[in-house]
Amino acid sequence: TGREPPGPAGDEVPAAAGAAAAAGGGGGGGEEEGGEGRASGGAEGGGCYLALCARPVHFEKANPVNCVFFDEANKQVFAVRSGGATGVVVKGLEDRNPISFRMEDKGEVKCIKFSLGNKILAVQRTLKSVDFLNFIPDSPQLEYTQECKTKNANILGFCWTSSTEIVFITDQGIEFYQVLPEKRSLKLLKNQSINVNWYMYCPESSVILLSTTVLGNVLQPFYFKSGTMSKLSKFEIELPAAPKSSKLSLSERDIAMATIYGQLYVLYLRHHSRTSNSTGAEVVLYHLPREGSCKKTHILKLNRTGKFALNVVDNLVVVHHQDTETSVIFDIKLKGEFDGSTTIHQFVLPPRSIQPYQIPVAGPASVTSQAPVPCKLYSSSWIVFQPDIIISASEGYLWSLQVKLEPVVNLLLDKGKLMDFLLQRKECKMVILSVCSQMLSEPERGSLSVIATVFDKLNHEYKKYLEAEQSYTMVVETGLSRSNPLLKRPVRTQAVIDQSDMYTHVLSVFTEKKEAPHKFTIAVLMEYIRSLNQFQIAVQHYLYELVIKTLVQHNLFYMLHQFLQYHVLSDSKPLACLLLSLESIYPPAHQLSLDMLKRLSTANDEIVEVLLSKHQVLAALRFIRGIGGHDSISARKFLDAAKQAEDEMLFYTIFRFFEQRNQRLRGNPSFTPGEHCEEHVTFFKQVFGEQALMKPTTF
Repeated sequence: TGREPPGPAGDEVPAAAGAAAAAGGGGGGGEEEGGEGRASGGAEGGGCYLALCARPVHFEKANPVNCVFFDEANKQVFAVRSGGATGVVVKGLEDRNPISFRMEDKGEVKCIKFSLGNKILAVQRTLKSVDFLNFIPDSPQLEYTQECKTKNANILGFCWTSSTEIVFITDQGIEFYQVLPEKRSLKLLKNQSINVNWYMYCPESSVILLSTTVLGNVLQPFYFKSGTMSKLSKFEIELPAAPKSSKLSLSERDIAMATIYGQLYVLYLRHHSRTSNSTGAEVVLYHLPREGSCKKTHILKLNRTGKFALNVVDNLVVVHHQDTETSVIFDIKLKGEFDGSTTIHQFVLPPRSIQPYQIPVAGPASVTSQAPVPCKLYSSSWIVFQPDIIISASEGYLWSLQVKLEPVVNLLLDKGKLMDFLLQRKECKMVILSVCSQMLSEPERGSLSVIATVFDKLNHEYKKYLEAEQSYTMVVETGLSRSNPLLKRPVRTQAVIDQSDMYTHVLSVFTEKKEAPHKFTIAVLMEYIRSLNQFQIAVQHYLYELVIKTLVQHNLFYMLHQFLQYHVLSDSKPLACLLLSLESIYPPAHQLSLDMLKRLSTANDEIVEVLLSKHQVLAALRFIRGIGGHDSISARKFLDAAKQAEDEMLFYTIFRFFEQRNQRLRGNPSFTPGEHCEEHVTFFKQVFGEQALMKPTTF
């Protein structure tokens, strides 16, 4: 067909492009791992929300002797020198230790991949068969071969679907095999005849997509799982216009498969819209479910023409545009225009280049003092793989693409939309908390309605997680989990921002700064509490404490009184204790606190314990006198608490109180042995002298 990229289904990195770019470079590239690449900042870096990873995989660049292959399932690059005779080096982003081996040169390698877990190597050298080599300790080391079953068929390529299952894709159908490494043979599990133009594999979902029919726009997916192959419903890709002739009109270069928000989509890059009045290309998303038919669900408007490439990173569709050397991102969870069947999306942020990247200079330390070389971004020798891989065959680098969230904050000024966007991202927590802090402080201070919107969006996510956690706990406690082994504890993503996160990183810092007018500060705290209440989330007492402390700092006791009277601040024991401690500056707090403890139907002795534990010894004594229980209480308990408070005058007051009680009840101020107060009497004498002890009064 004369189409490029050559080789099976884009699995082979076009060595020609790489070789041309590296012409004259000889073997080059060596095996030293370069240092870390650097995303250079500076003016050009401003607002770049995409970046190449700092630790790329460095491999020997493509040249006439060295062929480079990429395996999408294991995310590994194979550098095959002279057909493998002078060595094969395999490197991946995850595995930092390269695998090196040699194999006999039995002709040009068309495709080479390890099974999942690197147990068995498969190599395709001819159109008719695939060779296998075991990499399992203590298993036969000789190669074995499997020819395709269908007569006159040519193998387009193959995909490993597990550590021992492999699919051959031929131009006449697919053949699903189990590999038996000990026997050095393969067993055919299932095959299916169908005319195939090209194929594509999505390892995350174990789905192979075949392009069929003369035009190539009818796609037939197959799903593989533990030894079974199932045919999903086929669907047709709407071509931009009726093709002039009956030749292949849908190229694999314009199709990608990716999992977005847990669902499998086929992405079609349509270079011209079907409606003549709209200019520019678009990406059409077809949702491919396990059950039921495939439907066109989203259209991403690119508003430009030219050469594009697609990636999917963090559930965002990234579209690279070579002519302008910029990229844009789309989020299908954000609202778009719905026309009754599909949702039309514009890009979320203005187009920006990937952050400039410096290639580290490899070699001995003495030499690396040379400046690192800037990497040519959007180069014509770049090849893009799903979901997030970019390979430069000419420079010998493989990167994963990353989204940077900090720059997004300054590009998406609508805080509500910004939150919708951030809450869907993997590493969002610290960025969200910093946005919250920003919108509470100058110069970015937001209006209360914006702040309320943000709080509601955060608490909506928080509530979803709490509910999932609650229903999981219920199922476990009722013993129903045994009948449902698939039940998993809900995963707490970074989008779950709870009260302690908000308190620690945002609200307590905000109230301590004291830069905002106090009315605004209190309004913000009350807004957060309102939002929690709206989602029926129990408010933690430390948030109420923050409100009370802020009110007290500004002497707003009337407001505090109202908040308590109208139950704006919910009752809790810690809150009651806090109120008691305010008695010295706001006397009515004592009664407010006792009323609260009574409403909590706290037992009297428990109230005393609570007060003593908070070192509120005098408050405890007043309380017990108020209910007339002071004749029966333990003197030692109060003296212990008074001594722990390390306040001599407090100790003196409490000691004197019990001396007076003893005098009143027994006619003698001294303690009886049964009260076990000897150490306190000794302590009293040490500090205040024996003469300070109360003398018995006689009538």
